Amino acid sequence: MKLFLAGLLAENNSYSPIPTGLGAFETEGIRRGPASGVDPGGYLSAIETVHRVVSPRGWEVVEGLFAAAVPLGPIRQPVYEQLRDELLDNLRAALPVQAVMLMLHGAMTAEDCLDCEGDLLERARSIVGPEVPIGVELDLHGHVTRSMVQHATLMVAYKAYPHTDIDERAAEVARLTIDTAERRIRPVTAVWDCRMAGSWPTTREPLKSFVGELQALEGRNGVLSVSHAHGFAFGDVPEAGARLWVVTDGDEALATRLAKELGLRLWTLRHALHQPPLGMEAAMRRVAELPPLPGAGPIVVADMADNPGGGARGDSSFALQAVLSFGIPNVALGGLWDPGAVQLCFEAGLGSTLALRVAGKSGPTSGSPVDLRVTVRALAENHEQTAFGAKSPLGASAWVSTAEGIDLVLISRCQQVIGTDLFTGLGIDLRGKHAVVVKSMQHFHAAFAPLARDVLYADSPGLLTADIAALPFHHRDPQFWPRVADPWSGTAP
Repeated sequence: MKLFLAGLLAENNSYSPIPTGLGAFETEGIRRGPASGVDPGGYLSAIETVHRVVSPRGWEVVEGLFAAAVPLGPIRQPVYEQLRDELLDNLRAALPVQAVMLMLHGAMTAEDCLDCEGDLLERARSIVGPEVPIGVELDLHGHVTRSMVQHATLMVAYKAYPHTDIDERAAEVARLTIDTAERRIRPVTAVWDCRMAGSWPTTREPLKSFVGELQALEGRNGVLSVSHAHGFAFGDVPEAGARLWVVTDGDEALATRLAKELGLRLWTLRHALHQPPLGMEAAMRRVAELPPLPGAGPIVVADMADNPGGGARGDSSFALQAVLSFGIPNVALGGLWDPGAVQLCFEAGLGSTLALRVAGKSGPTSGSPVDLRVTVRALAENHEQTAFGAKSPLGASAWVSTAEGIDLVLISRCQQVIGTDLFTGLGIDLRGKHAVVVKSMQHFHAAFAPLARDVLYADSPGLLTADIAALPFHHRDPQFWPRVADPWSGTAP
C-alpha cells in the first residue's frame, strides 16, 4: 500500500505590491524528496510525523514536491504552474497509489487563479480517480472553497493560533486518510459559511474554549473531525471568510446539522471575538506610563500591521517612531527587515558607532525612514530563530543600540518574529527589558508570553491594517461581519 505525500504552501496577500516569484520558494528551500537533503522546516516540518504514523501500518510513503513561500502578493502565474505541474508529475510517477496526502495552506492565489488549492486538488483528483482518498492539511487562515471540498476526501485545519499543532493535525490527516483507504471509515463533509472575517487568537477566550468544544466532539458518535478556518482577510477572493466544517463517518445529515449549529454558535461569539488592537500611539503611551518592574519581564508589543507572516515587509517605522516620540528607554525591537542597513553594519564592524538610516524603505505602508546614531553590538552571518519546531534562517543580521536605550535587531531575510532567539541569539537579555516590540501578529505569543509582564496588540497604517472592513474588494462578497451588521439580510441563516 502506497501513500503519496506532497506539499505546496503560500499565503498570498492581494494588497501586497510585491509578487511571489520562484525565488520566494527557493529561499525557503524546495524539497524534492528525502535525497535532496533539504529540510523544509516550518509548516512542512510534519513530514516526519506522517512517516511515523503511516509506516507502522505497513504503508510505504512516496514523497513528491514540498515547497513553501514567505507571504507576499499573488504568485506569478508561470511559477505557480511550474510548481503545481511538478507536484502533479510526481504523483503520476508514483502511480498506482492507494492514498494521497497534501499539505496546503488554503490562501494560495496566483495572477490568473484565485483558488490555487481548488485547482490543484481538481487536477490531482483527475489523476488518481474517484476512489483514491485525498486527505488535506490546511492552515486555519486558509480559504475553504467548493472546489476544495468537492475534490478532497477530507480536510483538517490547524486548530491553534499561534500554530502549535501542525504536527498533531498532520498525524490526524494521515490516520483518517489511511483509515479511508482501508475502508474503515467513509468521510463526508459539510461546510457552514460563518459570514465573518477576522483573525482570532486561540490563546484568548472565548475562542480557546470554543476550540476545546470542537475537539471534544471528535472521535465520538460518528464525528471524525471538526475544523474552523478563520480565512485570510487580505485575500480578495470570491469564497473568502470564516468557515466551519464537520467530517463524519458516512452521516451527511449529522455533518450538515452540526456544521450549522457550530457555525451559528461561533456567530453568537462574534462581539467577544472582536477585540480591536490599540493604535500604535496608544500602545506606546501605555508602555511609557507603566513604571519599570525589575524581574517582572518585559511588556511585549505586537506590531500587527507590519507582520511578514501576512505579506508585510517587516520594515515599517511607525513603532520605532512612537518609541522615540515617547522617549521610552530599555526597549528591544525586531526583527526589522533592512538588508542595506545590515550590510553597512558589517562594513563598519563590531563595536563601531555610525549614522544609520533604518526602516521605511518598502513603500507608503512602511512609513518614513528613521535616522539614528547606533553602536554595533553583535553581528551574525547566518542568524536564525526557532519557528514551528525548526530553525528558520534570518540571514545576515545585526544588533545595534542607540544612546536612547533602544536595541534593534536588523535582519536580511524577511521573517515574522516567532522565537525569542531572534533577540537572545545575538546576546540581548529580554527579561531585563522594559518592553519588546515584535514584528508579528500572533505567532510570537507561544514563545514570548511566558516571559512577558503583559502583551499588547498594536495597529498602525501598515499593510495588514486591523480595519479589514475598509479594504477595497473586487472579488469577495462585501456582505460580511464586521463590515455589515447582518450579512444574512434577505436570506435565512
